[in-house]
Amino acid sequence: MLENFSGATRVYLIVGDPIAQVKSPFGVTQAFESQGRDAICVPAHVAPADLSAWWAGTQRARNIDGLIVTVPHKFACTAFCDTLSERAAFLGTVNTVRRNAQGQWHGDMFDGLGYVRAMEKNGCTLKNKRALLVGAGGAGSAIAHSLVLAGVRELAIHDPDAQRRQSLIDRLNSLKLGQVSQGSPDPTGFDVAVNATPIGMKENDPTPIDTSKIHGDMFIGCVITAPAITPLIAAARAKGCQTVTGADMFAQVRELMVQFLLEA
Repeated sequence: MLENFSGATRVYLIVGDPIAQVKSPFGVTQAFESQGRDAICVPAHVAPADLSAWWAGTQRARNIDGLIVTVPHKFACTAFCDTLSERAAFLGTVNTVRRNAQGQWHGDMFDGLGYVRAMEKNGCTLKNKRALLVGAGGAGSAIAHSLVLAGVRELAIHDPDAQRRQSLIDRLNSLKLGQVSQGSPDPTGFDVAVNATPIGMKENDPTPIDTSKIHGDMFIGCVITAPAITPLIAAARAKGCQTVTGADMFAQVRELMVQFLLEA
């Protein structure tokens, strides 16, 4: 890989805070190579307070063609886009931005679509199911949207930020596709439970979903990629649950992101 890396190589950035845990730079660069594109994905560790100043300089580099966005910048980076997909506009969040031939930046959000694809690939049927989602941030919002579009009968959302949670619930209910309400960490009565928060990345983190209430008929998911198997996923598997991990999600999201970035 990168045998011909040179000044002609096109650059795509992935921005986050923290950034060391992401697996995207290698995987996306590998995907570019497999499609015959002379391009590389480079990580950028940028704090929220520095994001606007960083972007003001970054967009002036003429060899930068796109941006992948991770925690905690998925909401803020919508402001950097000249245009948004219908999905990204509805959610107010992006995870992928590309520069078109006219120099404008177009954003989309693939976390939800990729996560639902990963769930279905791992044996989860969502139609008419009851789902619990913990986390209403950028990834959580996108997953909630895709769960509703996939046909869940009921979706309960838990997030300590009451304003963010309620805003998402109200927007999803406006679609009139299923009942969306406030939830809790208790998965009792649900068929599916997903953690869309960073809780579980650190060694001493609590489990974001009450694992004592999990049983083997549930499908359990987590968005975290490092560690590869979070305590939530380990506990769910010990009880016989089917699961989906952050790595499973990333495999599907990466395919969608690369396709989008190369369409420019």
